[in-house]
Amino acid sequence: MFDRRTFIALIAATGSTQFVYAQTSTPLPVLASFSILGDMARQIGGPRVAVTDIVGANQDAHGFQPSPDHVKMVAGAKVILVNGFGYEPFIARLIKTSGSKVQPTVVSRDVKPLVKAKDSGHGHEREHGGGHDPHAWQSISNAKRYAAAIASAFSAADPAGAADYGNNLKAYIVRLDTLIAEAQAVLGAIPQDNRLLVTTHDSFRYFAAEFGFRTAALQGISAESEPSAADMAKIIRQLRTLKAPAVFIENVSDPRKIEQIGRESGAKVGGTLYSDALSLANGPAATYIDMMRHNVREIAKVLTP
Repeated sequence: MFDRRTFIALIAATGSTQFVYAQTSTPLPVLASFSILGDMARQIGGPRVAVTDIVGANQDAHGFQPSPDHVKMVAGAKVILVNGFGYEPFIARLIKTSGSKVQPTVVSRDVKPLVKAKDSGHGHEREHGGGHDPHAWQSISNAKRYAAAIASAFSAADPAGAADYGNNLKAYIVRLDTLIAEAQAVLGAIPQDNRLLVTTHDSFRYFAAEFGFRTAALQGISAESEPSAADMAKIIRQLRTLKAPAVFIENVSDPRKIEQIGRESGAKVGGTLYSDALSLANGPAATYIDMMRHNVREIAKVLTP
């Protein structure tokens, strides 16, 4: 932005205050731990920020191994955004290795966490550690808390942009409130007996709590390893016991196994749900809002009679 002296000089030279301000400062370098946070950061920051995602679109954060390039990313960032609840066990090591003095912003800091399921069946205790379910972004109400934390971090790092970040936050909250209303209307047609979300990855419990569903994760399916024949037989028995109307594929899981499970259990195979990562830019879940809208529609398509 122009300083006061330059502003006065421009008025004297043009005789008018009607001109377009130029963005003269370098965008704030921001690092987001994964693609969903990266999108929220771009929505709140606008052109004042330059956001880089550590774990990108359609990439799985489970078992993620940083490279030397990621160390450089951390070293250059002025704001580092992380989910928290043990979701990014790699981040502390990255920051230490990079020599960065930036304290990461934990965007879930105002979220009331859900306790992790005792038997999630897919290794989350090992993958993320701690006793809290980290997938809080699957609640749109929690996404509003994430957005507020991001706006606060940006305003602290770039006080001159505080008004812009505040205005962007207000606009984004309006869009999220509209999304909640849309989701409630679409999901409201699903009968109670069908309100069971069965997925390979136990990541939809916050979504279920917000919209009145039960959840089940397929025991024996891991985000990091192929299920054995014994695992597959166990999963099929699970589905038959649950009388699950459908099982959903996730974008971080192998769809071939789910299709086999569906055939042998008699459960419908729903469309792809996006859990821990956005799609590529030309996909159906290129932004957080697109992701949630897509998931709601896919769930309703299969579970509504």
